[in-house]
Amino acid sequence: MKISSRGLLLSTFSVCTFVQTLGQDSQSFAWLDLPASYALEWVDCYTGFQCSNLKVPLNYSNPDSNETIVLAIIQYPSPLPVNSTDYKGPLLFNDGGPGGSGVDYVLEQGVYYSQMFQDQYDIVGFDPRGVARSTRVSFYETGVERALWGYNIAVELMGRPDGVANAWAQATITGQLAAERDTGILAHINTDQTARDMLKITEAYGREKLQYWGFSYGTVLGVTFAAMFPDKIERMVLDGVVDADNYYATLWSDNLLDSNKTLQTFFDGCFQVGPDGCPFYASSPDTIKQNLDDLYTAIRARPLPVRLPTGYGVVDYARMHYSVFAALYTPQSSFLTLAQGLSDLAQGNGDIIFNMTYFSPFECSCDDPSALLTASVQDSMIAIICNDGLPVPRNVEAAEEYYADLSAQFEWASIWAGIRIGCSGWPDYPKTNFRGPFTGNTSYPILFVANTADPVAPLSAAKKMASGFDGSVVLTQDSPGHCSIAANSPCTEGYIRDYFINGTLPESDTICPIVGGLFDDISVPGAFRRDLYEGKSEEVRRKSYSARRPLSLAPNSGCASVGR
Repeated sequence: MKISSRGLLLSTFSVCTFVQTLGQDSQSFAWLDLPASYALEWVDCYTGFQCSNLKVPLNYSNPDSNETIVLAIIQYPSPLPVNSTDYKGPLLFNDGGPGGSGVDYVLEQGVYYSQMFQDQYDIVGFDPRGVARSTRVSFYETGVERALWGYNIAVELMGRPDGVANAWAQATITGQLAAERDTGILAHINTDQTARDMLKITEAYGREKLQYWGFSYGTVLGVTFAAMFPDKIERMVLDGVVDADNYYATLWSDNLLDSNKTLQTFFDGCFQVGPDGCPFYASSPDTIKQNLDDLYTAIRARPLPVRLPTGYGVVDYARMHYSVFAALYTPQSSFLTLAQGLSDLAQGNGDIIFNMTYFSPFECSCDDPSALLTASVQDSMIAIICNDGLPVPRNVEAAEEYYADLSAQFEWASIWAGIRIGCSGWPDYPKTNFRGPFTGNTSYPILFVANTADPVAPLSAAKKMASGFDGSVVLTQDSPGHCSIAANSPCTEGYIRDYFINGTLPESDTICPIVGGLFDDISVPGAFRRDLYEGKSEEVRRKSYSARRPLSLAPNSGCASVGR
């Protein structure tokens, strides 16, 4: 579910990685040695950051209980004194998932966001309950067990004739493991409780109202908070918006509404830039599409072996199909690579396509308990999705019927259907969590942000969710990709910056253009954002071009990975 070091999608967190030992170097920190407290007790960590372990209630619905869990929180602090009129307090981020690590995200992007908001905010990330360094869920006793089981909720169902039945069977076993290894926290790992955690974090800063930017699944968390606590919002940007009603119904049936539109931008863009700009060029967009379909057929019949210094494997239909879908998340940084990979594949070379979906081999020192801190992202993702949503029928026939229905509508059903099917064997925990309605008169208007061709979060979802909150505005970015940061748009960033700093909202029906084309070589930064970052340090200028990579709702895929 994490974006790989190559800046492409579809690699998972390697188990037993991210070992952290206090004092080794500037990028290490011993979270397990950090005492937990009911207050934010900051300790310097990494380079320029501060870390804290915050105790919060395990179950907010039972105030008489003294059971607690721990939230791992990181901040890139504002240099301004807290009594400065320019200091605006904490700005919380959720980079999606569900199950994404906010600690990792702020470590990667905290400096950038601090500069974007003129150092007026503390940039805050937290690992949600059940995730990574916070009190976490794990269905497996060791990292080796997890790696050997190799369960992947986003199984490519068309990759094998028994794909649906196999995914259903794996989900059944995974649900049994989850119940057997539950330490008493699993039923309380859901978005309702996480929304309450965000309020608790805000209050720990001495503030009454939340300031928040959520991507992808983070928009579900955002509208949940807004509906539960409409009077507790100071600022809220929801970017790459998901239909929360569909999410909580465990339907996953409308995310792909604009996915074909996103793919069409690849065909159209490739044709427009010509043979010099697109290696997969053909005489018309329709011909490019046909060439892709023909290549699918060829690879299905004859998969290609790949042997590279970094790894080896086979490029088959499933891997190729997944690679194309992955590129739809980040067109401006992925389409050129995809086009070259497809062109090479047609010539019998599968190296690029293989690398786009390469999973790092299992490596770990599992005798070090800190090594497992970020290992269970898949576990927490399944727990949150299945706890949040309505129960899914447990029989394989229902799974097959769901897949057939989704396949009749969307090309990518073979990837997407595994999310709902992954809940087929989930334990029967009480469904008392908040699941709507998503309406309210919020204490400050919400800014919704959506792209015109988002493959997994259609513009219609943003408009629907915004309609429930009085005074909210939808800012549209005229681009493909998942979340606004899938493309370069000083216009969009300007509106978001003005909203957080000045409280101003764009006018209704505002549409922002992007800078640069979909087939530009983004390894050459060019002049993007020069007007915004003139005079800033070299580190900040590099950050403005670096990948800002929230996680998405789709397992093993990211919200945005943009070379800037």
